[in-house]
Amino acid sequence: MKWELIESDADLRAALAEVAECPVVAVDTEFMRTNTFYPQVALVQLCFGEKALLIDPLTLSDTSPLAALLTNPAVIKVLHSASEDLEVFSCWLGILPTPLFDSQRAAALVDIGFGMGYSTLVKEICDIDLPKGETRSDWLQRSLTDSQCEYAAQDVAWLLPVWRHLDHLCRQQGKGDWVLADGQDAIEAYISPEMDYAKRFKTAWKLDSRQLGTLIAVSNWREETARHRNKPRGWIIDDKACIQLAQYDPHTLQELKSQVELDAAALRRNADALLEVLAAQRAQPESELPDRLPAPLDAVQRKQLKHLKSQLKGMAVELHATPEALLQARDYELLLREANGEIIVEPRHWRGWRREAVIAALRASLAGAP
Repeated sequence: MKWELIESDADLRAALAEVAECPVVAVDTEFMRTNTFYPQVALVQLCFGEKALLIDPLTLSDTSPLAALLTNPAVIKVLHSASEDLEVFSCWLGILPTPLFDSQRAAALVDIGFGMGYSTLVKEICDIDLPKGETRSDWLQRSLTDSQCEYAAQDVAWLLPVWRHLDHLCRQQGKGDWVLADGQDAIEAYISPEMDYAKRFKTAWKLDSRQLGTLIAVSNWREETARHRNKPRGWIIDDKACIQLAQYDPHTLQELKSQVELDAAALRRNADALLEVLAAQRAQPESELPDRLPAPLDAVQRKQLKHLKSQLKGMAVELHATPEALLQARDYELLLREANGEIIVEPRHWRGWRREAVIAALRASLAGAP
């Protein structure tokens, strides 16, 4: 595998100038995130053809040529399972790669498999076993070894033949726009994420309005604190502690110590702030409290859910796609609740091709249409 290590602004400009007319680029990143909230970018890999460009971000002062490439609407960016890479580019460059072709998503849309890892997909399409020796390498160490560079080059170079195969299948099946639309949905979801963190707690539906308001306040505080300190959420306080704070609403330091499972370090760092959050939430009037979350589906609704999933499987066969590529797991319940008269917030990914190909038919079925 041919590769070139880019370690200066001048080399970056020259290398990208040579491939300025290429319509597609494969993109990958290596980063570290052990004890931080934000990823620490360590290497960016690009491939336009026969040679991989390995860009060392630790040696660059002018990243504008790379940012320009990644935002050029005339160049398709091919990434695999792009969510973490989106975060890397957002945090490092302040941009997101678009238009985005996610090979993991494309494989699911043409029924090769859902959630396939990169190595598995390369093996499936190219019959190549990628090396795994540097998987847990320290990518922030310098200088990079030849073994690391070879691994990183292989990781991005095989994306192009994978893309060619998947792009051909997508176009053949009339799904060329589907995968790019899903890429845009992923970008929009990153830009405007769901901020109601309390919905991520499985037992939050058991909380009354006052307790739920507290859970939301504590979750928001944890998110802001994790970002400010650049530490993982669980390093601030874990999920169990968030629920306990909502359930018991401790008023004093002694109550906090006895009612909430916080280790000594977390208690020392956060006790005062948590008590302030709880006191502020306690003062909220009833009129400003959130509605309780709906209870889990009952027996009748679970039966409807099973029927809905069976119906989607049939649609997936007809569309030559995996069911999971058509609907996310939570979509079934949203559709059921909507059909039963509950007000829902329609997810952004229900728009476009998915509305026409999937959502409309399932809504009609739930409404009893012949």
